[in-house]
Formats: sequence, C-alpha cells, structure tokens
Amino acid sequence: MNFHTASFKAAYGTSAQLPASTGPEVSFAGRSNVGKSSLLNKLMYRKGLAKVSSTPGKTATINFYDVDGRDLVDLPGYGFAKVSKSEKGRWSDLIEGYYNQDRDFALVVSLIDIRHDPSALDRNMVRFLQDAELPFAIVLTKADKLSKQQQQKQRAAIKKALDLPRGVPMVVTSSEKGDGIDELRTLIARAMER
Repeated sequence: MNFHTASFKAAYGTSAQLPASTGPEVSFAGRSNVGKSSLLNKLMYRKGLAKVSSTPGKTATINFYDVDGRDLVDLPGYGFAKVSKSEKGRWSDLIEGYYNQDRDFALVVSLIDIRHDPSALDRNMVRFLQDAELPFAIVLTKADKLSKQQQQKQRAAIKKALDLPRGVPMVVTSSEKGDGIDELRTLIARAMER
C-alpha cells in the first residue's frame, strides 16, 4: 500500500450523505486535541492534507482520503472542542451514524494522548468498539513529549485502564519525530489486505 499516493477525496457533514462503502476502510477516531490531523499528514507524507489547527476540533466533517485506491476516514474529534451543544450533537450523530452503517470496517484507529490517562470518552469509545466487535488498534500520540521511560510507564497504565483484550495492537507514535509511523502504516496495510 503506497501512502505516497494519498489525496483528499470528499467531506460529508451528515451521515446520510455518506456514500456506500466500496472497499475496506480504516477510520481514525479520537478526542479533539489528540493530534489526529498531524498524525494523518505524517502517515500520508503530506504537510497540509488534513487541516491542522491550533484550535482543537476543526474537523467538523467526515473526511475521506484516497490512499492507493483505498479509503482512510478522518472522523470529527470528540470531547474537548469549544463549539455549541448543537454542533457537538451533530458531530456525535456523525460519528455514530458512520459506525452504524453497513460498511467494510477494516480497522478503527483509536487515538489517545499518551501524556494523559484515558478519558471517560476514550474508554467509552474503546468499549463501543469492543461491543460492536470492530477490529481496532490503540495509537498513542504525542510520544515526543515524554521520555522513553515515561512512554513505557504510560503505555502500561493506559493498557491497564482500558482493560484491552489480548491481541489489540497498541502503537506509540510521534507526528513530530515520526516514531511509530512505519509500524502504523504496516498495521493499516495488513488490515486492508484481508
């Protein structure tokens, strides 16, 4: 799977607008300030493909990216963003609407900031993925903000807090330094192959 071929495909503001699944999809979910756009740009070898902002919660639509003929799906961040209740409700409906559709879910990448314990929203997301029996991986972001020793300690604490079943991949990443990005690319490519 050639990540160098990445391009923006489309954005949708409601789940009703989403086209039917045409093949396996890898979706990215996480809190508004988790660094999702930065990670996607690093993953796809592009600086400004996914819009990065100093204001968390800029992604207000479901954005599809074409990577080598396959779809990477960027979902709106949940939780933190300073937006109206109605807008938060729309985002929630958008995320739920996406996962409630009959789509070809190859992998859900659940992003969590390694510097913090998983929030209630993070734990709810992981519980939802387990209950829905969706294939998922935990990707810990912003690892460059911690020492290697702190990273290992936090990784273990997060794994315990989420009570993950055996076999769920956990990748420690840094969009800044590129740590874990190749491992994540490999994970995504494998998921797309099935």
